[in-house]
Amino acid sequence: MFYVKAGPALARAGADIRLLSSRRLRSTVTSTSATQEGDESLRSERPGRGGTTTNNNNNNNSAPEIFVDFEHSQEAYKSKDSLELLRSLVVFKLCSYDFLVEKNTEIMGLGKMMLGEKAFNQFMKSTFYGQFVAGEDHVAIRPLIQKNQAFGVGSVLDYSVEEDISQEGQDNHMDSFVSTADKHSIGVGEQCGGVNGARTYVYADEAKCDQHMETFIKCIKASGGSSMEGFSAIKMTALGRPQFLLQFSEVLLKWRRFFTFLASQQGKDGTEALQQRVDLNQLQEFLDKLGAKGDFHSWFSGKGEDSSGTIDLLDWNSLLDDRTKTSELLVVPNVEIGELESLLRTFTEEEEGQLQRILQRMEVLVKHAMENGVRLMVDAEQTYLQPAISKLTLEMQRKYNREKPVIFNTYQCYLKEAYDNVTMDVELSRREGWHFAAKLVRGAYMYQERERAEEIGYEDPINPDYDSTNRMYHRCLDYVLDEIALNRNAKVMVASHNEDTVKHTLRRMNELGLFPTDNMVYFGQLLGMCDQISFPLAQAGFPVYKYVPYGPVNEVMPYLSRRAQENRGFMKGAQKERGLLWQELKRRLASGDFLYRPVY
Repeated sequence: MFYVKAGPALARAGADIRLLSSRRLRSTVTSTSATQEGDESLRSERPGRGGTTTNNNNNNNSAPEIFVDFEHSQEAYKSKDSLELLRSLVVFKLCSYDFLVEKNTEIMGLGKMMLGEKAFNQFMKSTFYGQFVAGEDHVAIRPLIQKNQAFGVGSVLDYSVEEDISQEGQDNHMDSFVSTADKHSIGVGEQCGGVNGARTYVYADEAKCDQHMETFIKCIKASGGSSMEGFSAIKMTALGRPQFLLQFSEVLLKWRRFFTFLASQQGKDGTEALQQRVDLNQLQEFLDKLGAKGDFHSWFSGKGEDSSGTIDLLDWNSLLDDRTKTSELLVVPNVEIGELESLLRTFTEEEEGQLQRILQRMEVLVKHAMENGVRLMVDAEQTYLQPAISKLTLEMQRKYNREKPVIFNTYQCYLKEAYDNVTMDVELSRREGWHFAAKLVRGAYMYQERERAEEIGYEDPINPDYDSTNRMYHRCLDYVLDEIALNRNAKVMVASHNEDTVKHTLRRMNELGLFPTDNMVYFGQLLGMCDQISFPLAQAGFPVYKYVPYGPVNEVMPYLSRRAQENRGFMKGAQKERGLLWQELKRRLASGDFLYRPVY
């Protein structure tokens, strides 16, 4: 249930700057477009969306604020029959036991052996599979998607057939990664180790990547045919060689950390990436002494660096975009031999070819998405692959997000550098004039990442505790919301099961004068989880999406196993959701409504 309360809201034509974070203001240059109304097409109400929307009229000095009640069990579960509620209670309770979660693979294997495949599959469909997976194929998932849509909830489709990586496969795969690393260049520490079941596609050959692409195309078509304005999730490791993604990530990290080193040498480093500056004259002098042959000053002068004669990290990264023309400039120090070496010395024609093949497959997927009215959600993966994944995603956004956001990147806010990543990409979109589009998540691989960091001996990339991750999430979210309010050229999906984060988002939207019908701030939760958040938001008119996995029962087992591991903490702390489920069941029993069936 939601309530509309009259209260002050910011007029878009003159937002109260005091409500914007001070850090945000230091890095924001408000263009004239920030004082104009956004495109009306962006504010149209989504077809099929339930709930009531508020009137968005900037001619008024005050506008209604929306408050959503997450305690009303009848409204939260009106899309569920009583058997579905009972299943949720049983599944959530079982998932709260550490032993069952930690040994889930062995238990499922034993169950399959004892019951037989047919009976085991039926049991899974009645319990865990039925709770978290929509169905076996694009036909089977349609009823659930249509039901959710009738209650205002859209879908992010994910064909969740995963290749479960064995420990032996992990060791062999990661050993090949280690051989590509160069620990003697500035800023490079090996970031590899056991994956522990994290979802990374094992590379077989280019033909296998083409098969993965075809699978994603089917998912895109299923999304376009099943829901309005849907999303399709894709994995970059399915479209190319993970070892290449690691190698490319190392190149990007070396280049970024060399810039940080240069800025610190000049005393112009800052706590935030965009605050770091390098003076071109000093840069040229420093590199000349080390034997560099390239003319950095002339290159950046031709690119039009700012009048101060300095460049920032985005300017620096532009050299990589023109790497075929800037090979002499792409050098980094090798501290072991005390000389400069080519950044791309291991980046051969074969690697360049692999990069182009990944981009070509992405091009195919984007074109199918646009034809089917679907947006692509590029999932985040392990930190040692993520720089390359984000870079390739940005390349696609720069090309296809010009008129509207088609491609969404994912930012993991449990990473210490999450804020830098978000702010740099927002600034790049502002400079180049394309739509920034993001999904913000806390992150799924915390335990594996920390174990890997300790084993290999590099700095833990994860925030030290849950509270610091929450602060990072809200900091990134606030920055993007400010960008939406100021320039109307960004969209964000708040992918969170945390009720406090959702309430924080609603509060900030009210402060900034952002409304559900603007269709710029989305909310997302996993299928089978947090319905008490998803459906009240949808009934209040907010764009809400469920992350909807599908695939054959046997082949989705690795996905279910991984989700159980990733969400163990949440499941143990889901007392409120279980309490609301009990409350609704008791209400139905007391009112004689236990046989309730959703009407849509």
